[in-house]
Amino acid sequence: MEKPAAKSVNFKALLPEVWALMKPRRGILALGAVLMVINRLCGLALPVSTKYLINTVMLKHEMKLLVPIVLTVAGATLIQGVTSFSLTQLLSKAGQRLITEMRIRVQEHIGRLSVRFYDANKTGTLVSRIMSDVEGIRNLMGTGLVELTGGLLTAVISTILLFRISAMMTSVTLIVLILFGLLLQRAFKTVRPIFRERGKISAEVTGRLTETLGGVRVIKGYHAEAREAAVFAKGAHRLLDNVFSSLTTISLMTLGSTVLMGLVGAMIWYMGATQVSAGKMQVGDFSEYTLLLAFMVAPVVQIVNIGTQVSEALAGLERTREILREVPEDEDPHRIAPIPKIQGHVQFDHVNFSYEPGKPVLNDVSFDSPPGTVTALVGSSGSGKSTMIGLITAFHAPDSGTVWVDRVDLSTVKLAGYREQLGVVLQESFLFDGSIRDNVGFSRPDASEEQILEACRIARVDEFALNFPEGYGTVVGERGVKLSGGQKQRVSIARAILADPRILILDEATSSLDSESEALIQAGLNHLMRGRTTFVIAHRLSTIRRADQILVVEGGQIIERGNHQQLYALGGRYYDLYTRQHGVEANMFLAPGEGDKVESTSSLV
Repeated sequence: MEKPAAKSVNFKALLPEVWALMKPRRGILALGAVLMVINRLCGLALPVSTKYLINTVMLKHEMKLLVPIVLTVAGATLIQGVTSFSLTQLLSKAGQRLITEMRIRVQEHIGRLSVRFYDANKTGTLVSRIMSDVEGIRNLMGTGLVELTGGLLTAVISTILLFRISAMMTSVTLIVLILFGLLLQRAFKTVRPIFRERGKISAEVTGRLTETLGGVRVIKGYHAEAREAAVFAKGAHRLLDNVFSSLTTISLMTLGSTVLMGLVGAMIWYMGATQVSAGKMQVGDFSEYTLLLAFMVAPVVQIVNIGTQVSEALAGLERTREILREVPEDEDPHRIAPIPKIQGHVQFDHVNFSYEPGKPVLNDVSFDSPPGTVTALVGSSGSGKSTMIGLITAFHAPDSGTVWVDRVDLSTVKLAGYREQLGVVLQESFLFDGSIRDNVGFSRPDASEEQILEACRIARVDEFALNFPEGYGTVVGERGVKLSGGQKQRVSIARAILADPRILILDEATSSLDSESEALIQAGLNHLMRGRTTFVIAHRLSTIRRADQILVVEGGQIIERGNHQQLYALGGRYYDLYTRQHGVEANMFLAPGEGDKVESTSSLV
């Protein structure tokens, strides 16, 4: 398949963004500009003094001027060194601060984007956007900027001085430089899209590498190390090909600049020697001209290297700007209604939803969950249960119909106030690489130590935490790898208990537990669900027998609803699912409700 052409970086469109970055630092830039002018003027002291050293001191033997000339050059060189050091300290540190601020800004912005955005982008890609894309921005603020603008300033001053010495030689030199500048412009137009594509490839490779490292147990379990190495090698070679493409262009530019230096030097030597022999120019003037010429031409050579860095920085800035243009979910103009402390009355009113146009996931879904009740969602995988939960948590909004919470349209409420009143316990308990205490306290950063310990006691976290040498300070490792599945789940339940939510989501909350662990946390879950509106997704139907209502979801529709006894007596889809798990023999001779007497004591609701 033919690869799409890399998108070029629109420098004019980036100018407002560049100015937005520079504006808060205009004081530093102004001071840098002053230091840069002083630095470059002092750098010209040596070539300008050469004329007087040769013509006056050496040829006319006016030795009294030797010491002043030497002291002037030495003083200018000292000032140049001090200003160079100051510029590096001032602008390099400012550039590093800019990188840090941009990383914080991008991470904060990405954190405010919708779940739909995360579904469309790999974790590693987003990490690359935050950490790598902004790295080159320092060249817009640091020493790269100094070298580029300072070189151009030196070139302008040198050109003026060169015209005063010989207008003819300078005109010829400028014609050659202008032609070379036009070639450089075309070369940079070629290399900018390559740098942009490099950022994209690098993000893809980083994304896959992140997945590989995170799924190392699955990879080893299927002995897929060689396959993953091959995938990474393919991505690394794509990146290498991109680098080779840019290196070819850059090498050609470097070759051109080197040839240019030699060509201009040869022409000036020929023309200068001719004029000195004819008595139209003194030797000192020719020496001064030669040195000043280097100051004029050198910035052109610098542009090849520095211009490449700036192009790479602009490519990264463009990719960063793409992220920052994404509208955060809490800035939705429709979400303006504040929501007070909720009672937890949730209603779906003829809700339709699809992730992609033309592929409906929910069709005309309606139900009512009064405050304090338990609603269980059952059905086969892909039936739409998790999507319904996603609408309750406001991760998505209906295409049509309404999700009401306490008779307020959920699509209009401010998300921060609403989600603070939610609690979620997922099938895969996500823990951060911190202590048990930190993970439990994540839901309420302002919680006291006593509140955290009480939540741990209710969820039976204390039964294993206190067996560790560090107790609640035990570090659980990345994604809680140092804990068992049941231990991680108990930490998640303690976290939800501490949050004290009004609406509780239990998504396969006990599927990873054995019977003993499930029985241990039964009391914790019962305590957590008491007085809250609870939604339960469960494939183990024994855990939802006592739900106030059970919704059987298939093909994005609610095909059955009622409590366990009603749905079992109906003999429909729920009956089919239940008897497949438990067998007809265990229930066929029982009257409705009698199954409770023989059911496992691990029932959660």
